[in-house]
Amino acid sequence: MTLPTAFQDWFARQGWQPHPHQIALLKAQGDSLLIAPTGGGKTLAGFLPSLVDLRDPPGGLHTLYVSPLKALTADIARNLARPVADLGLDLRIEDRTGDTRPGQRARQRVDPPDILLTTPESLALMLSYEQAPRIFGSLRRVVLDELHALAESKRGDQLMLCLARLRSLAPGVQVTGLSATVEDPGALARFMGGADIIHADPGPDPDIAMLATTQSAPWAGGGGHYAIPEVLDQIRQARTTIVFINTRAQAELFFQALWAANDENLPIGLHHGSLSREARQKVETAMAAGQLRAVVATGSLDLGIDWGAVDLVIQIGAPKNVKRLVQRIGRANHRYNAPSCARIVPANRFEVIECVAALQAVRERDLDGDPRGPGPLDVLCQHILLTACAGPFDADDLFRELREAGPYRDLTRADFDACLDFAATGGYALRAYDRWQRLMQRDGLWRLRDPRAARDLRMNIGTIVEAEMLKVRMRGRGGAPLGEVEESFAATLQPGDTFLIGGQTVRYEGLRELVVEVTKQPTKQPRIAVFSGLKLATSTQLSHRVQALIGDPSQHALLPGETRDWLSLQARVSALPRDGVLLSESFPHQGRWHLALYGFAGRNALQTLGLLMTRVMEQAGLGPLGFLSTDYALLIWSMDPVRDPAALLNRDALREGLGDWLAGNAVMKRSFRTIATIAGLIQRNLPGQRKTGRQATFSSDILYDTLRRYDPDHLLLRITASEARRGLVDFDRIEDMLRHSPHHDHRMLDRVSPLAAPLLLEVGRVPIAGQGRERLAEEEAAALMAEAGLT
Repeated sequence: MTLPTAFQDWFARQGWQPHPHQIALLKAQGDSLLIAPTGGGKTLAGFLPSLVDLRDPPGGLHTLYVSPLKALTADIARNLARPVADLGLDLRIEDRTGDTRPGQRARQRVDPPDILLTTPESLALMLSYEQAPRIFGSLRRVVLDELHALAESKRGDQLMLCLARLRSLAPGVQVTGLSATVEDPGALARFMGGADIIHADPGPDPDIAMLATTQSAPWAGGGGHYAIPEVLDQIRQARTTIVFINTRAQAELFFQALWAANDENLPIGLHHGSLSREARQKVETAMAAGQLRAVVATGSLDLGIDWGAVDLVIQIGAPKNVKRLVQRIGRANHRYNAPSCARIVPANRFEVIECVAALQAVRERDLDGDPRGPGPLDVLCQHILLTACAGPFDADDLFRELREAGPYRDLTRADFDACLDFAATGGYALRAYDRWQRLMQRDGLWRLRDPRAARDLRMNIGTIVEAEMLKVRMRGRGGAPLGEVEESFAATLQPGDTFLIGGQTVRYEGLRELVVEVTKQPTKQPRIAVFSGLKLATSTQLSHRVQALIGDPSQHALLPGETRDWLSLQARVSALPRDGVLLSESFPHQGRWHLALYGFAGRNALQTLGLLMTRVMEQAGLGPLGFLSTDYALLIWSMDPVRDPAALLNRDALREGLGDWLAGNAVMKRSFRTIATIAGLIQRNLPGQRKTGRQATFSSDILYDTLRRYDPDHLLLRITASEARRGLVDFDRIEDMLRHSPHHDHRMLDRVSPLAAPLLLEVGRVPIAGQGRERLAEEEAAALMAEAGLT
């Protein structure tokens, strides 16, 4: 296929030349993965073969576009309208998402448009209808946008199963994946099921640097409020700025602080996933129209909504992931031959080091990312049920089809049969119950036992299971409500543990009717210092870079002077963490012994390690009192000192302790509920109502206990154990830490070390109301740093 004259003329009228990668994609014969920087015309490249082919529409659905965000489909529709109108193409372009009106969705099943823009969930829904062969039989091209983002979650696995189905319904369909940030192009191409890789010119290096600030970053905390004056000055100088912050709570607080200092009333918006759809759309419309000077956002704007007026990105807080930082930088300046401009604001002194390491990685184009495991079986169970909704199927044919999906290329027949048996009967312990008898085999084909079940199955499509919030109350009749915590936090607690909420230390007594019951414990230090909401974990590769930077004094010239002084003092009074060596320190502070272990394994993994190590310390009579974790270090405080932490880090003992802890902990039930919901054992949505989180949790807890007792080898329990180990508790990262640092260096100190001092600022941090909050925090930090030898 070559670019027709009419299209060449259209490019010329825009003052453009087609990019080589756009022409390469036009000429591609098979499936392709295009890797091009933001602003490199990826979307137009993806649609160009379709537009050329659709000069004379053959009728029926020709091109399917799938993106991870509903907002992207609306943005793409706007961007496509211009070339379609300019070229005089008579095309119908429609979207199909959860926001599409029911009447339009029904019409699309009968009379699909030429180009349909959708999401993975909506595609799975369309494929579940008996009309699917007619809807997709004419399909010629599939465009998968922001493929790297989809590949990082179960949504991507669901999409690849749908793609395998499409290939069966429309043999010869051509698939194009589009992505800007890919650490392993070959792996992403294999995820697609195999594709030729087309690399675009990466364009100029971005203009990135740390934002110079008058005030130094604080020793602890994550808000970045100290840099408000400089951030406002940057917004004032730029045309349009996106200020990225890692969590929704921090985004809200930073937005408030920014407005409080915004004496010029510059128009600044807020955008994150917890806002209503109307509020998000209002901000998106204002940004597209150039009416805002800045928007404070979370990951809700990470992906490619094309706002050409954005010429500056500011990242507040360490990015935690190089790939995420590159993605966010790309939001600034959607012009191919102009560098993106970005400034980074570390939230505290330790994050200064992480930011320097991340900037190094960006300049070296060294992206991070964890290797993907095999396709998850709970997603496969859902897909089998949805396949039955579309009509009877042959098991052998479906097995062959599934193995065409990249994540399931190594699927064994045993695992497939286990998933099919679960979908049909619920498994050994549940097959006596009619409600889970969903499939039957007749004339060699599997089909729905009751066709009316298709409605309920379709209402529960998807792999996103929202985190539930649990209320915290004082125990007793009419106990006072104290607030809410995420279920993931509550799942780590055992009776007797203490934590902070609403400014007071409370003792966890138990979970009753999905309410966390507590009693006052004003004198005991909290076992888990503070409930802090969702926090992004630093990637393994970036953590290793930070450790290498700290441990190599020849690299310290890259750091600000005060950071160099801090690390220099640490080297004199103790040691620096370095590659291959696990550094730990024991020191007294305020009548308690503290153990600081610099593991660089991420917050979740180090919190799990803290749980396991304190259990061993309890058995050894060391009197552990509590612990906290950051992305880089674990701090445990106890009655007696730890003189040989290596004895607490035996890999086999930790693995055994993890199994014992998980077996009796609610973390497994939480993981089971998510998996059981995706697999279709538990239904979130029922006709005319949505099951509450409490109802879903109650149902899943009963099922979990029943299966553990009567069918301990049940498919969903096996999936749960595997995912809890890998995801919720990050035990694999603990083992990676022990492999990466096989040697131990333990220091017995007479006082807190410079590197440990910021950790103590996190211990028992209580929100302080009023104007004196920051001053008190600064005084506490100053006292600790003086004790550590820093003035």
